[in-house]
Amino acid sequence: MRSLADLEGCPTQTAGGTNPQSEIRNPKLPDLLFLAHRIPYPPDKGDKIRSWHLLEHLSRRHRVHLGAFVDDPEDWRHCDKVRSVCASTYFADLNPRLGKLRSLTGLLTGAPLTLPYYRHAGMQAWVDARLGGGVDRVFAYSAAMARFVMGAGKARRVMDFVDIDSDKWRQYAAAKSWPLSWLYRREGERLLAWERKVAAAFDASLFVSAAEAADFRELAPESAARIGHFNNGVDADYFSPDRAYADPYPAEVEAIAFTGAMDYWPNIDAVDWYARAVFPGLRASRPNLLFAIVGSRPSPRVLELAALPGVLVTGRVEDVRPWLAHARVVVAPLRIARGIQNKVLEGMAMARTLVATPQALEGIAARQGEEVYCAATADELARATLAALDGPRLGPAARARVLNDFAWDSALARVDRLLET
Repeated sequence: MRSLADLEGCPTQTAGGTNPQSEIRNPKLPDLLFLAHRIPYPPDKGDKIRSWHLLEHLSRRHRVHLGAFVDDPEDWRHCDKVRSVCASTYFADLNPRLGKLRSLTGLLTGAPLTLPYYRHAGMQAWVDARLGGGVDRVFAYSAAMARFVMGAGKARRVMDFVDIDSDKWRQYAAAKSWPLSWLYRREGERLLAWERKVAAAFDASLFVSAAEAADFRELAPESAARIGHFNNGVDADYFSPDRAYADPYPAEVEAIAFTGAMDYWPNIDAVDWYARAVFPGLRASRPNLLFAIVGSRPSPRVLELAALPGVLVTGRVEDVRPWLAHARVVVAPLRIARGIQNKVLEGMAMARTLVATPQALEGIAARQGEEVYCAATADELARATLAALDGPRLGPAARARVLNDFAWDSALARVDRLLET
């Protein structure tokens, strides 16, 4: 048996339905059950970018039956867009506050808190009906969705873990004080046990980078032969520096930009650290510097940063590309991270000079000082930012790296082979 290593090189309600157009257009394609922990549209954050490209790609080769949760009321309006590429869909409403309360039952049962968060009888019944109706290929996106197909019988199952989520909880535990440190450490341990159980049950398990897959092989050696990866990609035509973008920044400023969902704790930690430990020293010598934090749903901790001199918190923007195109430097000072960061790929694709921590550059084989600047400490980040502002532009070389290494079509071809094997 070949190992994966050998292969590598809407209304606010629960909504189901079929798409007759899809059934007519693709009558001879095989059926595929695709499960996602969040509706894969709009592709405006890391997990949705990957899941949307997967869904689009797989829908050209299968009649896709999509089951997904909707955890943001704004996302219900995108259901028709998602239905347009599917043979049938089931969207389950997920209230994050109620989900967190439901998670606490895991403390009584011994389960990871992640699993009861996504418990849903309607989703399970819909999945069982699809499998009972003859669907024999399953693609599960994120470890939580595996719960719905652990008893899928003879169906061929491919799991996309994306990242080692259990390790993120371990990192959270190290950064928090008791009792959160205890709770997060427990979640890391219990979730790793679940991830190993899933990997042992599924025909193949995938991660976002070769490094991430190698780390999980160490954690789950019993499933090593069935663990692989496919890289995230970036739409280099969409994220192109050759288009004309209106400058969103005030006149006569040198902009340093960070982009990302600003209710996500690793992003919150990153911008807080940079704004407080790195940026003040830079601005003392260059008073025209502006640190722009560009991203939706800024947390209270992020909003507080807007009171600091030279810091701008934008909230959600319609198009992130102008903010990248007119930034002198793009920074990714992540201290907690797993896998490949889309924000990094997008900044590189826009031919911006990038300053990033080693964690943010995981899985990206960019040359230090030639394609990107890499810095680990606050002092190093400050020196690297000054070098990026004053030195040669690394952006064109960074874009060339993205064009060479991160094309969606070549990455997703690996998924096709696994579903057919």
